[in-house]
Amino acid sequence: MESLKKLFEQVAAGSMTVDQAMLHYKMAPFEDLGFAKLDHHRAVRQGVAEVIYGAGKTPEQIAAIAQRLHQRGQQTVLVTRMSREAAQVLEKTGLPFTYYEMGRVGIVGSLPQPDGVGNIVIATGGTSDMAVAEEAALTAQALGNEVVRLYDVGVAGIHRLLAHSEEIMSARVIIAIAGMEGALASVIGGLADCPVIAVPTSVGYGAAFGGLAALLSMLNSCASGVSVVNIDNGFGAGYLASMINHLREG
Repeated sequence: MESLKKLFEQVAAGSMTVDQAMLHYKMAPFEDLGFAKLDHHRAVRQGVAEVIYGAGKTPEQIAAIAQRLHQRGQQTVLVTRMSREAAQVLEKTGLPFTYYEMGRVGIVGSLPQPDGVGNIVIATGGTSDMAVAEEAALTAQALGNEVVRLYDVGVAGIHRLLAHSEEIMSARVIIAIAGMEGALASVIGGLADCPVIAVPTSVGYGAAFGGLAALLSMLNSCASGVSVVNIDNGFGAGYLASMINHLREG
């Protein structure tokens, strides 16, 4: 707080401009918990506060990080790849907390009111892709977006997708999630006039190679406007979709 006070004093004295002070504030130090260094100023630099990646962390570490972020004023703390065990530990802290088991996502605080430009449509090839889809959907919602879920609309029954043509045509950005051969992204890319973010999943039989077949198919899509994130990376897709949905003309 002392360093922040000095910044204010320098601006007041005219020895530092407002823009210079903002630059210093964006580069403010992190908080060291010993096992984690919390970046409290990420929202200032990037517009989105720090997210906790739960895989590989102990339940106690996740709880400690979440508590500190919440104490420092972060209204919505998103935890991805969170186990039920970690959720049970966090539930005992007394924080306002909700665990979404399908997507393995935990949220401390409440979901914000949507302030994006339009809707983010999330479509999956099959029900087996829903875990990744829910990670993407909850990420997008935690970042202030209206989400439309279209699950089990894969190319094995293309009429199921075409029945939702209105949602597809009116979307601001679409996340297409599929395993197997990953054809859903190309089909949607050929229908929509907005960016399509393709997410390959590790769903599929042996020759799917844990999602590699879908990844290569999506990377080789002949449809324009399709970008691809890593295998099972629902969070990355939801984050990118939110960035696109918050871009405003002018």
